[in-house]
Amino acid sequence: MTPRSTAVAGILLAVSLVALTALCLFQHIPMADTLVYRAEGAAVANGTDLYGFTVTEWQLPATYPPFAAILFVPTTWLPLDVLKVVFAVGNAALLALLVHLSCRFARLPVRPALVLAGTAVGLWLEPVFQTILFGQINLVLVCLVLWDLSRTDDAIGKGFGLGIAAGVKLTPAIFIVYLLLTGRVRAGLTALASFIGTVLLGALVLPTASIDFWTRRIFETGRVGKAWIVDNQSLQGLFARVLHTEEPGAVWAVAAVLTGVAGLWTARRAAVGAGRETWGVLATAATALLVSPISWSHHWVWCVPLLAVLVAEGRGRIAVAVGAVFLGRSLWLVPHQGELDLRLAWWQQPAASPYAMVACALLVCVAWRLRTRRAAAAAGLPSPRTAPKAAPLSRTPGAGKD
Repeated sequence: MTPRSTAVAGILLAVSLVALTALCLFQHIPMADTLVYRAEGAAVANGTDLYGFTVTEWQLPATYPPFAAILFVPTTWLPLDVLKVVFAVGNAALLALLVHLSCRFARLPVRPALVLAGTAVGLWLEPVFQTILFGQINLVLVCLVLWDLSRTDDAIGKGFGLGIAAGVKLTPAIFIVYLLLTGRVRAGLTALASFIGTVLLGALVLPTASIDFWTRRIFETGRVGKAWIVDNQSLQGLFARVLHTEEPGAVWAVAAVLTGVAGLWTARRAAVGAGRETWGVLATAATALLVSPISWSHHWVWCVPLLAVLVAEGRGRIAVAVGAVFLGRSLWLVPHQGELDLRLAWWQQPAASPYAMVACALLVCVAWRLRTRRAAAAAGLPSPRTAPKAAPLSRTPGAGKD
């Protein structure tokens, strides 16, 4: 790419940042989750009940493990307005890092113009946009996981970053299972050990809060929020809205178990059977987001590496379609005030659960393509063009080693 293209991409990013800043100032965005993190850090610093408070007009409680609260202590050192600016600027920088990591992950050329343009567009992807508006930490976690998984199997300490991410927010722990299922035992055990280390550190510093969290709060999914609202793009949210009930119960539980097994099986086949590490990682991420009781729309920042992989494989039309889903914000266009989420007509359901449907389609397509590829190989025919086409990551000696 020429210096001119880099300059154009830089201008595009600057315009995008200015527009986003103006929107945030005009709307007086409260960055509610940043306020929760600050309150958690204050609870640790002041020795008060970590899980006994609520903040903001929405009465939001602490929901992360004690280890995360310890990491949030520095948020109390800054004035609130300064802290909000730090979170907003930090998330924008983390998006640029995620675009960079996603290009490496997908084997795209990591060029300044591509990273700048990707960041400019990425700011308006609904999960990223919501992460910035809420002052969330999704981007730092996905960067940590993607960086760690992109390293070679012989990289020193591979799995450590993944374990830390799981210690902050439990969902990334599914990648520990993925590492073990795909034969990366050392990396898997390293991740498990670092995760256990975060639990022990939390217990050492906050023994009472640790007992409270691991024996009680971890099971209170309702504490996080209402599972049936359109904000929740997991299978539980989808089934609650389809069945018009706040508690989908056994139907969701069975679907989650089957999806978890099928998703991890597909991820293993992609990574081990077909040597397609990119699709193994993405299938695992999709599985985690689907089976988690609550996956708020801003948790779906994995759309960034997904789009990078689709572009790298020359699947431009699919990338445009998937990008349109994450840019379109259809979940906010259906009636969702009060309990209207539970009264949606059948034809409104796809628009209310777009991310869950994309994730389900991803798992089905990857499994089908792998099956087609295997059948062609068994018959001695040339392999058809498969969805998981990119070169393997961690199984390529020297590739991406840090």
